[in-house]
Amino acid sequence: MKVALFGYQGKVGRALAPKLEEAGHTVHGIEAGDEPTLDGSEAMVDFTQPDVVEGNIRASIAAGVHCVVGTTGLDDTTLQALGDLAAARDVRVFVAPNFSIGAVLLMRFAEEAARHLPGAEIIELHNAAKKDAPSGTAMATAKRMGRDVPIHSVRLPGLIAHQEVLLSDAGQLLTLRHDTLSRDSFAPGVLLALDRLATLPAGLTVGLDALL
Repeated sequence: MKVALFGYQGKVGRALAPKLEEAGHTVHGIEAGDEPTLDGSEAMVDFTQPDVVEGNIRASIAAGVHCVVGTTGLDDTTLQALGDLAAARDVRVFVAPNFSIGAVLLMRFAEEAARHLPGAEIIELHNAAKKDAPSGTAMATAKRMGRDVPIHSVRLPGLIAHQEVLLSDAGQLLTLRHDTLSRDSFAPGVLLALDRLATLPAGLTVGLDALL
């Protein structure tokens, strides 16, 4: 399909574009400041910044273009409003806090472990350029664990995306950790979302877990 890629020249965009093309998609790159020309696009993929992603989604919904969004920083109220708008236009909006399969599995394992170990804290580490803190992945992990889990955010140059979940009880500590070593790790999740878009209901779907 023809895919409009917002953030084409960004760190994720540069890694993702060739993977989309290898999978048979035609990529139309849109960079910050560009007019979002979506004519002919069947779907868009967004890995940009929290301050521009809402506008990109709204422009895509108005054009009838389905959305796959990896940019974090949108609150639940905004996401729900976008989902309602998309449903009214028969557009599918898929949003995931993390497109790495390993990170999604970490969230599953943390949810299960939290049922058995009462102590828990999350440490998330990202590149210094990441705007939002805590990360969307860390907040989604805490939500799935079903309690108020403290989150510690680290922003340092040279990092990509890393998360530890520490769970404890008397005399024991369980550590779950996922490290993104290359932004190529997001490609399988994005390709899965594009492949499954047609099976999703109109409106908002959140989380790669819904597709696995």
